[in-house]
Amino acid sequence: MADYKILRQGARGPFVQLLQLALTRAGFYSGSIDGAFGPRTYASLRAYQNAFGLAPDGVAGPLTWASLESWLTGYFFRTVRPGDTLYSLARAYGSTVLALETANPGLDPLRLGVGTRLTVPRPFDVVSGEVAFTPAYLDLCVRGLAARYPFIRASAAGSSVMGRRLHLLTMGSGSNQVFYNAAHHANEWITSPLLMKFLEKYAKSYALGSTVFGQSARSLFEVTTLYMMPMVNPDGVALVTGELEDGPYFERARQIGADYPAIAFPGGWKANINGVDPNLQYPAGWNEAREIKFAQGYVTPAPRDYVGAAPLEIPESRAAYNLTRKHDFTLTLSYHTQGRVIYWKYLDYLPPDSYEIARRFAAVSGYAVELTPTASGYAGYKDWFIQDYDRPGYTIEAGVGTAPLPLSQLPDIYAENEGILTLGLTATL
Repeated sequence: MADYKILRQGARGPFVQLLQLALTRAGFYSGSIDGAFGPRTYASLRAYQNAFGLAPDGVAGPLTWASLESWLTGYFFRTVRPGDTLYSLARAYGSTVLALETANPGLDPLRLGVGTRLTVPRPFDVVSGEVAFTPAYLDLCVRGLAARYPFIRASAAGSSVMGRRLHLLTMGSGSNQVFYNAAHHANEWITSPLLMKFLEKYAKSYALGSTVFGQSARSLFEVTTLYMMPMVNPDGVALVTGELEDGPYFERARQIGADYPAIAFPGGWKANINGVDPNLQYPAGWNEAREIKFAQGYVTPAPRDYVGAAPLEIPESRAAYNLTRKHDFTLTLSYHTQGRVIYWKYLDYLPPDSYEIARRFAAVSGYAVELTPTASGYAGYKDWFIQDYDRPGYTIEAGVGTAPLPLSQLPDIYAENEGILTLGLTATL
């Protein structure tokens, strides 16, 4: 079970949003998922506790969270009983026979052995766009997608400063390898649910034998293997979203923020929890980035734009670097916000077809194709990938406004980027 916070009436924050989401999916809450534990949430929680045999105290403690968890992960386990069939189970739990077969590969639907433990998907998408996409919620979504779609392989690319798992999700069996990453910058966390929603749609389309952005999901699966790091900087995201609100790491971050009072805290935080910018850590013009950022005043650990003491100093960037070194990626997409822009170039490097692919991405998204501004043009993941591999690498700046972008933009951001994410799987073939 995840490390949930005990919640009582009057609590606020992202864990309250998770509580409200679970109660909504379970059919007990119809209010706004606003992160405020008020009277309506309290009454809904007590009703749920009564219905599921829990002490109706209106407190979300360990037993209540354990009961609610399947409404967040989107699946639960059920032991086969005499008389059970896939059809009867699907009907009883609002699932489908195909969903049950997908979640339980190798199962003989005509011979369900009594006592066999089945994974039963719940009748909703796992990834929600209604709650802050905290590291805790990402953990739940990864578990849910891996359980419902076992052909998604979940592993770790490494660990963050605070020991959080740097999730790596892999899907596909083809020799062509591509890499998508998001949330190098903490306050750009909206890019994490963007990637996760795409992965869920791709997986569902593969299971159904249907299409994603007009392309056969099974054909894409057969020719390309997708590697995805949906949240490169989970500690920073935890700070920005309010999941991290106390303790020594929080206090240290607050002290760092106090040295840069012009940057809002924590909303303006882009760095990792130690105040190093993860996307200024790659060995591609790092010294140039240092000169630029030092001239701008970022000479010590900061909420943004501090390059660190040396390239690859922090574990988050080092994990993405090491992952890339282990594989043979033909194309990479790095998701950031904001501006609806595709950055495609580093210095004078011109990987084959890189500009043409960028133009195709622009055509399906409505985004502009531009050169990276000089002040931001060094030491990023995209820069290093192009420099070392001479292959197409892109930074996609999604959405409009000021980070962190509101979740209300996520549907539009997803609609604009599904084509890029789909075409990226085969753009170099």
